[in-house]
Amino acid sequence: MYYRLACLTCLFVLAFKPGAAQETDTIPVLKEVVVSWIRSSSANETSLNIHSISVQKMRQAGALNIADALSKLPGISQLNTGPAISKPVIRGLYGNRVLAVLSGLKFDNQQWQDEHGLGLNDVGIDRVEVIKGPVALLYGSEAIGGILNIIEEAQNEPGKKSGDVNIGLFSNTYGLSLDAGFKSATEKKNWGLRIGFNSNADYSDGDNHRIQNSRFAGYYLKGSYGFMKNNWTSQNHFTSSLDNFGFITADNSNSFLNDGRLSRSMQGPHHTVWLNILSSQNKIQLANSNLDVNVGLQSNLRLEDEGGNKISLNMLLTSLLWRILWNKQLNANTELILANNSQFENNTNYGSRIIIPDANMVESGLSSFIKSKKKKIIFEYGAGFSVRSIHTFLTAGVNTPDKSIHPFNKTLPSVNGSVGFAWNPNKNWNVKTNIGSGFRSGNLAELSSDGLHEGTLRYEIGDPALKIEQNFNGELSLTYFSKYLEFSASGYVNDFLNYIYLAPTGTQYLGFDVFRYKQFDANLYGTEAMLGLHFPFFERLKWETNFSIVTGKLTDGTRLPFIPPAKWTHELRLKCGNGAKVKNILAFAIMDHHFPQEHPAQFETSTDAYWLLNAGASADLQTKYNVITFTLTANNLLNKNYYDHLSRFKDYGIHNIGRNIVVHVTVPFLNSFKKSKS
Repeated sequence: MYYRLACLTCLFVLAFKPGAAQETDTIPVLKEVVVSWIRSSSANETSLNIHSISVQKMRQAGALNIADALSKLPGISQLNTGPAISKPVIRGLYGNRVLAVLSGLKFDNQQWQDEHGLGLNDVGIDRVEVIKGPVALLYGSEAIGGILNIIEEAQNEPGKKSGDVNIGLFSNTYGLSLDAGFKSATEKKNWGLRIGFNSNADYSDGDNHRIQNSRFAGYYLKGSYGFMKNNWTSQNHFTSSLDNFGFITADNSNSFLNDGRLSRSMQGPHHTVWLNILSSQNKIQLANSNLDVNVGLQSNLRLEDEGGNKISLNMLLTSLLWRILWNKQLNANTELILANNSQFENNTNYGSRIIIPDANMVESGLSSFIKSKKKKIIFEYGAGFSVRSIHTFLTAGVNTPDKSIHPFNKTLPSVNGSVGFAWNPNKNWNVKTNIGSGFRSGNLAELSSDGLHEGTLRYEIGDPALKIEQNFNGELSLTYFSKYLEFSASGYVNDFLNYIYLAPTGTQYLGFDVFRYKQFDANLYGTEAMLGLHFPFFERLKWETNFSIVTGKLTDGTRLPFIPPAKWTHELRLKCGNGAKVKNILAFAIMDHHFPQEHPAQFETSTDAYWLLNAGASADLQTKYNVITFTLTANNLLNKNYYDHLSRFKDYGIHNIGRNIVVHVTVPFLNSFKKSKS
């Protein structure tokens, strides 16, 4: 009771804090969120449910990573193994059911395992666009629950040189993040370079108990080069990251009794992930059409040291991918897109401990998509066909020296489609509906596991006979925007054929519970709603509330795992007046209420409800040479001790992160124009 009163008091104090308000900012009638999932356009001009969050908003939220930032959006949560390792959960779906897209191409970070995080950070990106629902039509398999379209930072305007330094401080983990970038452009060419790192000690929960070996660190390098030549525009990116994550077992505290509170040593058990990505995005203007050709090469090396500086798991995933879009304007109101998504992947084991087999995977798909406009209605529809082939090799020593995985071959064809419309009857209203399908094959773990997974403390058994998993998603949404009122609501039903899940067998092996991958039809359904108010008597103040809920079951009534409970968020934002040097002053408070999860899956336990209070402020400081941006955010301000239902530490009796005060500073160090030369 006192906790809720404290939250409400803080919100109201913030709301009526006096500010030097001057003229009212112009408030748009209909929110123009520009998205780029096919072509850059407004979010109200597509039948899909799309949200966009900028890197500035991520830092303003005090997020520790991309998944943490996205979890602030309605309908999105995060499956986490401590604050460092997390992956987004979109409407109850995660892992190989949510596709990450970087530079227009699929990104694979071995998402088949629960304790494998998303693997990407906010260094050098501009924003993340989230599409909820299946988008397999134009992105291929695994875009079954949605996609995360990660947009790199934009190149400079011709003739401009600029640079910046970003500094982040995190009180809970005694953490530091630092990155610096420089970029330049002429009329025909552009280039950029960015380097960064982060270093974090162990986190503490709401009772100030240190969670030993939850530390993490990373090093990052990015480069880009682009050019224009006649009708050809090319933008090329290179990304390299090296991340280390400490990991814990049910009780590993004795290994770190002499470890200092600020220690960042990786002498204990830890994961190392080395990622390299080279990609090329090309746009070619043809006589009466456009051709987009994206090509990429990715390598993902995952190492696991179980302690004692001995590498046990050593696994390399290499991927060659391409995406081709041919676009033609059939008439003034109709656009045709033909697409091909293809990939070749090779997984090779080099370590003494093997979880999944050596394998080659090939996938290719063709699809067509039409977008047409008739008066105030935009229609979208299309169909596609894909084939995925998996070939595994004889792999000895799987978890134990005397156990082997015998090779198998699978060829899995699939068809998918989508139809929907967006209706804008006037400048205030937007109505959308979409029906779409997606698909995916079982991943290597689901098809071929046969042994103990130490990261999950389970003995898992796969099934190479698993069929294609297919879903059919229907959604309806309504949005209203005016000067003082914003409202949106959406409802969806997501039916699955041959949903793949992990079920307990009721037996044990060497004291570990045995689980087996199975298939059964499933159903997920839910709703999301938002209400926002700009107060006529004080237009610099905005109140917004969001509510989301999802239910997931097999058709026999069995609950699906890692389904987030209902979430209700209240937010107040106050824009203060500008001073002579301090401008764009913003203060905010957010109260998150997570309802209890009283319907856990078979191997889960129920989770109590909890409230969190977050607050912060940001401002720009005008100096003689540049504008410095400051952000101060306090997450879990009241230091609440709680379990999140989607925390994998919950089973160990380990609480989530306590109070974390985050400071972000962005300092431009060069911003100049000169007459450009090609």
